[in-house]
Amino acid sequence: MPQIDLGLQADLAVRMLIAAVLGAAIGFEREVHNHPAGMRTHLLVSLGSAVFTELSIFGFTGQGTGAGSAPVDPTRIAAQIVTGVGFLGAGAILKSGTSIRGLTTAASLWTTAAIGVAAGAGEWLIAGVGTLIVFISLWPLSRIDERIHRGGNQTLHLRLEVGRLDAIGNVSRFLAERRVEIAGINSQRIAKGRYEVDLDLRFTAATRPQDLVTAITTLPDVELMESTGAEE
Repeated sequence: MPQIDLGLQADLAVRMLIAAVLGAAIGFEREVHNHPAGMRTHLLVSLGSAVFTELSIFGFTGQGTGAGSAPVDPTRIAAQIVTGVGFLGAGAILKSGTSIRGLTTAASLWTTAAIGVAAGAGEWLIAGVGTLIVFISLWPLSRIDERIHRGGNQTLHLRLEVGRLDAIGNVSRFLAERRVEIAGINSQRIAKGRYEVDLDLRFTAATRPQDLVTAITTLPDVELMESTGAEE
């Protein structure tokens, strides 16, 4: 029976703890901002990556030294982590109408896995600096990004009633021709041959909301029910 190195086991346990704390810290930011993958998900991704990395380095020590045995490559498991977490991140990406959410969360999951690998390999400085950079990208830089995208932009919510589904396509083409972005769209049938459509629009300050609303209501089989939220 092989002798257990308690010092090494304690060191590996500390690495796992550090990976879990750093992953939870990144996930907490996502949790606060109500994103699909939160604190527990990021914690588990980071911890799992650390455990896999520790196993790839220390778990098979001496296993490939016998005659005729293949050499152990400690990087093989770490390489598979990159691919595996990519599939997990894809599950965090949500599509609503023409808008897509969750890309940043998917990227944070992927980076959290890298941080877990670094912690599992004992590269604590790399793991800590990586976590700090992720925090900067998710918090201060997100504020700058919001200001860039909001600068001079307006948003408008429309609730329309249409007499046929083809009318929704006409509205979409009309908006595309005027370079108005559909940030969200939802439709439901309210009666036979009648449909209610909710539209979230985003456009530049050069477009007047009232002119846009007036033009949409002139389209065939389109009736305005509600218009709210034009703001800079």
